[in-house]
Amino acid sequence: MADEKEISGADTNEAPEEKEMTFLDHLEELRWRIVKTLIGVVISTIVCWIFIDWIMDHALLLPVKNLNANLQPGQQPIHLQNLKPFGQLFLYMQVAFAGGIIISFPIILFQIWAFIAPGLMAKERRYIKSIVFFSTFCFLSGIAFAYFVMLPSALSFFAGFGSAEIANNIAVNEYMNFIISVMLAAGVVFELPMVSWFLSQLGILTPAFMRHYRRHAIVVIFVLAALLTPGTDPVSQVLLAIPLLVLYELSIGISILAWRGKRKREQST
Repeated sequence: MADEKEISGADTNEAPEEKEMTFLDHLEELRWRIVKTLIGVVISTIVCWIFIDWIMDHALLLPVKNLNANLQPGQQPIHLQNLKPFGQLFLYMQVAFAGGIIISFPIILFQIWAFIAPGLMAKERRYIKSIVFFSTFCFLSGIAFAYFVMLPSALSFFAGFGSAEIANNIAVNEYMNFIISVMLAAGVVFELPMVSWFLSQLGILTPAFMRHYRRHAIVVIFVLAALLTPGTDPVSQVLLAIPLLVLYELSIGISILAWRGKRKREQST
């Protein structure tokens, strides 16, 4: 309740009276935001650990199971191996922690916005709850896209590439690093429309600017796709670059809508 009052401000157009915070006050505020964020991550990680067997067998290992069960001509099965003592224990801990971050993403985002809220105007604070909701939606949409589109295509490419004399025996920790990094990378880049909307609301980003630098953005997008996808898999890179290009064009439209709403509010005041 205290957090909601803190970031929402007054319902009227007038900004609430606030005491100016000192540098030490900001540090104390940051400390408590970090503590609350860590508590959320820890609780989410514990929940993931409780259901870790289901997460592993019915979620993260499912793409390779489906691939091996439906091999096409020229493809080889992928076999996962544990190569370290206690390797599966540390792997399960890694997966639980990554799952905790994903589940607690709304909490992390809320605490970030709650920390910067005192520096925003009252009319800007009204958008924070909506930003948290839609940012979470974009993030989870990116993870879903990676899981249902990128990962099956990338694994299919792995299984069909190379010599039949070379078996696809992959260390399970390398497989999990690939799975988790691709999903998190896709979740982050799917935040582009929300970033565009927020920067446009603040007057920092304009549709004209995004149109003018569209060709530069295309180059940057392919570079980012190469950096965010692990290894040198061209399939994952292209599959990440294509939605990024679509999201960039969508962000231009969102920026246009944001500026139209901004002008209407300015004219009405």
